Amino acid sequence: MKKELNKFEKYRDLILAEHKKDNIVFSSINIPQVVNLDKFLTQHIDGILYDLNRSEEVVLTFIEDEKWINDYAVCKVIRRLKEQNDKLREELKKYD
Repeated sequence: MKKELNKFEKYRDLILAEHKKDNIVFSSINIPQVVNLDKFLTQHIDGILYDLNRSEEVVLTFIEDEKWINDYAVCKVIRRLKEQNDKLREELKKYD
């Protein structure tokens, strides 16, 4: 008899399968969204953090859960990495 997967196992399988296709899965109003990672990264940083529910404003609403500390740090790291990435891409355009 085959065991039926629960909701979390189905999400896990979807996420891992999409990862192999260079896609990411994120939750948008409790509906999984699938998008190519490179395409996702072309949007403005505020859109990225909004889609991932990791903007400063969202993270601070979970202040009673200590997990907010690392989520806030993740937000800041993503902001800095995106800023550096955008700057380097602009520099590279000079050599095209």
